[in-house]
Amino acid sequence: MLRILAAFIFFTRLPFWKLAEVPAVYFKNIVSLWPLAGWLTAGLSVLVLYATSLILPPSVAVLCALITRLLVTGCLHEDGLADFFDGFGGGNTRFRILEIMKDSHIGSYGVIGLIFYFGMLYLSLSSLPIELAGVALLAGDPFCKGVAGMIINRLPYARKEEEAKNKTVYSRMTLSEYVLCGFCALLPLAWLPSLIYLGACLLPLIVWYLLTSLMKSRIQGYTGDCCGATFLLCELSFYIGIVILHQIA
Repeated sequence: MLRILAAFIFFTRLPFWKLAEVPAVYFKNIVSLWPLAGWLTAGLSVLVLYATSLILPPSVAVLCALITRLLVTGCLHEDGLADFFDGFGGGNTRFRILEIMKDSHIGSYGVIGLIFYFGMLYLSLSSLPIELAGVALLAGDPFCKGVAGMIINRLPYARKEEEAKNKTVYSRMTLSEYVLCGFCALLPLAWLPSLIYLGACLLPLIVWYLLTSLMKSRIQGYTGDCCGATFLLCELSFYIGIVILHQIA
């Protein structure tokens, strides 16, 4: 139970920390529960999506849903994405990439990357019927967190533990954690209205492989920023896949 609480404390900004004090050691094994946290963030986002769509245009409802997740997560993953763009865009050596990603200031690569990311995310979801956009969010958020979480099993941490931003280095998953992560990631796919939409799951797997290969080549590992960036880019590819399949279905 403390591991679940640790995951919700770390991956959201909701006041779960008030329920109990969680020892730091539990935060080393929360990645397998990242998709479970996605059930909460996706559920709240879709609740706002459907509620606001009753009184606002669908495109505005989508924006409200995206804002909801940003508030719930405290822009945790988006901060990582911006740092990832800055580091890999502006750095030409392993040391320089890691140095840039640790810098709290955002650079031009981060700004431009976030603009294109949010533009693609918003346009993709708002191009779907509101019901399909909702189930895509319910399925895509947890599934892509499960996919992104596998980064800790393929790559080592790129820094020393004392150099980590949150002073925590995740432990690789045990067999039981693999099963738990897979269950929490795959079960929400049942929300999808047709089996044809399962084809969208292929894109996050491809994006994950390409990104982790890039990290392995450039910095010989991953960082927390890499985890957030991998999740968001995998999720974006999932929604783009849903849009493509919706157009041809």
